[in-house]
Amino acid sequence: MTVLVRTADVSAREREEAWRAAVAEAFVPLDFTFSDPATFCGEISADLLGSVAVCRVTAGPHRALRTEQQIARTETPYYKLSMPLRGYVLVSQEGRQASLLPGDLALYDTSRPYEVSFDDNCRLLVLMFPHRDLRLGYDAVSRLTARQVSGRTGIGALVAPLLVNLAERLDEIGGAQSARLADNVIDLLGTLYADLLTVLGHRPTDPRRTLMAKMHCFIEDRLDDPDLDPETVAAACHISVGYLHKLFRAEGTSVSRVIRERRLEQCRRDLVAPASRDQAVSAIGAHWGFLDAAHFSRIFKAAYGVSPREYRLSRDPFATAAITAEAVGLGV
Repeated sequence: MTVLVRTADVSAREREEAWRAAVAEAFVPLDFTFSDPATFCGEISADLLGSVAVCRVTAGPHRALRTEQQIARTETPYYKLSMPLRGYVLVSQEGRQASLLPGDLALYDTSRPYEVSFDDNCRLLVLMFPHRDLRLGYDAVSRLTARQVSGRTGIGALVAPLLVNLAERLDEIGGAQSARLADNVIDLLGTLYADLLTVLGHRPTDPRRTLMAKMHCFIEDRLDDPDLDPETVAAACHISVGYLHKLFRAEGTSVSRVIRERRLEQCRRDLVAPASRDQAVSAIGAHWGFLDAAHFSRIFKAAYGVSPREYRLSRDPFATAAITAEAVGLGV
């Protein structure tokens, strides 16, 4: 892991600002309250696992606050997951408080105000990842934040030691493994918090929420159908196409965009999956509904910054031969 800040390396009068800058770089901007800034000691180490930021934080007593003003200046919304390794941490959001002892977990949302308090010296593991990766509804997750999840029972007992071992071995994980492991970790967290929703007795009371959930499930089940389109979704859910578009506009998106993004995500996973190593890039795209290879390459690059071939090669050195063979076969 890369050390972003170690307060012992800076002068006493620079410690507060050094800490503030390192937290903004590793996570998001926060306000801080220190009992004594001059004597405060802390260290942050960080690394990336796919799209997941994995950080170790060691810190003395202080309080961190995420404000509405800071939220307004931040473009990408993230979820953060904290797990103390030593000491006690209090996470507050949405009027709830999670008291965390070593091994406990709590999720919180950077797009809403929150507070994290450290009453004594502590060490914790923090994961941060974009909202979209968790694949749980925004409203549903708002009921899950700042809730203590035990790392000693249930699914939490599987997640907690996995995260500890992962953080300890990040330096041993290569590029191709990194993307796949990040997906697996987020999938496991999604399972953990979907289970917590069931425990909380979550039931969508708004009929529109229920209908949206039904449409998302229908889309997910038929992503590999090249004929999947707004008309198909509307017909399956017994609503008009116009009403379907209205519902998705209210969510700040469109049904076509959701289908495209979910298909691209499936392609991204398959491009680095060992089981798909011998499969041509164009075949992967076609399997998920992108029948035009050139179109698939363009929209993949628009979404991820590189072409599908470049993405596969950058994360899997063994893909070189397969890509070369495909290029020869296409006469490229």
